[in-house]
Amino acid sequence: MYAEQYGSAAPLGQPATSSKMLYLTEQQAIPIPHPPQMNNDGNHIISLSAFTRWLASVAEEHYGVEIYPGFAGAGLLFSEQEDAEDPWTGWEGKWGKEVTKIGSNAGPSTNPKKVKSVRGVITNDVGISRSGCMKSNFEPGMIFRSKVTLLAEGAHGSLSKIALKKYDLRKESEGPTYGFGLKEMALREMGRYKPGEVVHTLGFPLDNQTYGGGWVYHMDKGLVSIGLVIGADWKNPYRIPYQNEAHPYLRKLLTPSSSPDTFTPSRIAYGARVLVEGGLQSVPLLHFPGGAIIGDSAGFVNIAKIKGVHSSMKTGMLGGEGAFKALERESEEESKPADLSSYTQAFTHSWVYSDLHEVRNMRPSFNTSLGIWGGALYSGFDSLFLKGKTPWTLRHTKSDEERKRTLYATPSMDAKHTEHQGQHKPIEYPPFEPPLSTDLMTSVSLTGTNHEEDQPVHLRVATLGEYVREWYGDEANVLGGATDGGASAAAEGQEVMDPTERRKTHVKRNVEEFAGLLGRACPAGVYEYVDDEASSAEGWNGKKLVINSQTATLL
Repeated sequence: MYAEQYGSAAPLGQPATSSKMLYLTEQQAIPIPHPPQMNNDGNHIISLSAFTRWLASVAEEHYGVEIYPGFAGAGLLFSEQEDAEDPWTGWEGKWGKEVTKIGSNAGPSTNPKKVKSVRGVITNDVGISRSGCMKSNFEPGMIFRSKVTLLAEGAHGSLSKIALKKYDLRKESEGPTYGFGLKEMALREMGRYKPGEVVHTLGFPLDNQTYGGGWVYHMDKGLVSIGLVIGADWKNPYRIPYQNEAHPYLRKLLTPSSSPDTFTPSRIAYGARVLVEGGLQSVPLLHFPGGAIIGDSAGFVNIAKIKGVHSSMKTGMLGGEGAFKALERESEEESKPADLSSYTQAFTHSWVYSDLHEVRNMRPSFNTSLGIWGGALYSGFDSLFLKGKTPWTLRHTKSDEERKRTLYATPSMDAKHTEHQGQHKPIEYPPFEPPLSTDLMTSVSLTGTNHEEDQPVHLRVATLGEYVREWYGDEANVLGGATDGGASAAAEGQEVMDPTERRKTHVKRNVEEFAGLLGRACPAGVYEYVDDEASSAEGWNGKKLVINSQTATLL
């Protein structure tokens, strides 16, 4: 059908043929019941990059869509006047009670306030050297004015953070929690390659205090995808998520057989990304005047399935339908900003909402007093028997005060679980065993990342308020003040520092309390705490932070 309509078939890869779950000890792989939510009947194991490239070609060639790669959205364009109603009008009190299920003491507002609307996106300047000078290829940033702006930046995007804070869209939600997803692609000989087999794992290499799990997907053309997801709330600051000993199960899969016709399996790709794990409780109000938040920016990952692409695509479709309705109404109400509340309403009646509601208690069950094992038992019972049909909803936070404190501010809900380095000993990791495992930079070379080195570092050590002040000049005018003593007030308590002082404060805390955790946590070696031989103003106690932005990757 696709080939006939668009001239090329959708690259749907390999249909899934079987699914199983294994619990890994240091030496054994023990079969355990496979949760029904992780069933893959009718699914395909695809290359997401190949699929999105195909979608892009279809959008451009058949639907007139214009795609501008290489231009980052750096700021939102707001109206000059307060021309729209607060997006919470009609939703206040309802979102927390009926959607996120965390509860709410708020009632319908009797006097809705007016707010500024989003009128488009501002892109960054390109062709700037690392020292801040214009190069021969300089192009100034552009303003894209739009009647509707849909934010689909993935996890923790800069523009989404501004919209979330400005309109207080998490007022009746929990804050987000995150995980790290690491993936390697290996080319495997046909003997041990089982096209369509899907394997999920628990246990090794993670200890019983760390949330996470792994997978082995047998794709098409002899490719095997091997990955690990680890919750960003790990306790031991010495953990290195990407450096682990190969389990015997994987070692057997990735070593040559005794056949004379065999070849040595080869690692051909490596990548990592951040996952949003908060689930239903952390989904913010989805619309704002002039636009909406879709996909991973809102956190629609179904962590029980370790899947979110389908949810992102569906909410993108719902957002598009909401935008179409808003533009249809525009001819009647030309002066008013687009209202996408119909998209938010459609989400609450979609299968995305139903799926997230069913598994809403699984992730937070691992952070109760029962620990990892208690969470595993509860999640197993819930997935097999309760299926989310319980009168209770577990929370990521223990009190509403803690919830407000972690919505937009530091420490995040994940960071508060990480313990002081004095409570732990460094972890001894085995040496790398090529081709089973290689050093970090060899792995990064497999990503194909090719960033221009002579450009400003796009990663900043800054609070949201500091970023907004740098970009817009007037933080209060953009982010707005506290609303009804809500979550905005908690974030406003953060001290605004100049960039040098903020960096020094960051180094002091990370080195003194967490032994430079960020240098071990990043799977692309972007962050390093190095000796500060010049005793620079941004260093502390002989150490400073170096950001290798040219190795930053996204898969």
